Amino acid sequence: MNDMKRGRGRPRTNASESNASRVQALDRGILLLQALAQQNAVSLSDLALQVGMPASSAHRLLMTLQQHDFVDFDENTQLWQVGIEAFRVGSAYLSRTNFLEAARQPLRDLMEATGETANLAVMDQAEVVFVAQVETSKPIRAFFSAGTRALMHSSGIGKALLAQLPKRKLDALLQSAGMPKYTPRTLTLPQDLYADLEDTAKRGWSYDQEERYEGMSCVGAAIRNAQGDWVGGISVSGPSVRFDPLQVAVIGSKVKAAADEVTRILGGKV
Repeated sequence: MNDMKRGRGRPRTNASESNASRVQALDRGILLLQALAQQNAVSLSDLALQVGMPASSAHRLLMTLQQHDFVDFDENTQLWQVGIEAFRVGSAYLSRTNFLEAARQPLRDLMEATGETANLAVMDQAEVVFVAQVETSKPIRAFFSAGTRALMHSSGIGKALLAQLPKRKLDALLQSAGMPKYTPRTLTLPQDLYADLEDTAKRGWSYDQEERYEGMSCVGAAIRNAQGDWVGGISVSGPSVRFDPLQVAVIGSKVKAAADEVTRILGGKV
């Protein structure tokens, strides 16, 4: 009788083995979602190769995620992509705070004041994650989709945040993530980055001069919350030809003013 009851539920297993199995499946499912989030659409074989997983295992996990609308599958293209439920769950982070709402008007004002695309990003360990953007109407402009990540040493907002950190925490972040080279201008030596961060701290704004993307520049400033934590930042980005070295300081003061306004709205001290 007891065996029949267990058959209708699940077999008797060691609790630690069961927990380990569930955690592993969850861990692999999260890896798949993170990989999907980095691209618009991808084939099963490419996705499995990217996360280092057998295609059959990846497919079983994707089917489970699809049942809950966390991923979508296009029958015509045979490609997988992030689903609407992933957006809903991810958006809960922003609705949990007033960070996005606090920055909404300052972002618009900054775009109008500089004529360049304005960006908002939050800090996540050694990376910044872009969560909002107000695009300029100019035909050539920067674009970062929500969820785009960037290592802090090669990002305008990232460098603005790094400039505010104590040396011990700064060193720990750089050691954990490394300083990969993206362009000939990327700061890959600690001494070069430290000198740049010192200038950033004095000015109150950072300058990313083609350090992540060739031909694109960015000016950023950090945002503090009511608890005094540096939580994110604002930036403007666009083609380097529109970032005249003689005008960068003017842009920087406007970016810093926008970041300070968000800090004040959040209840932080400028």
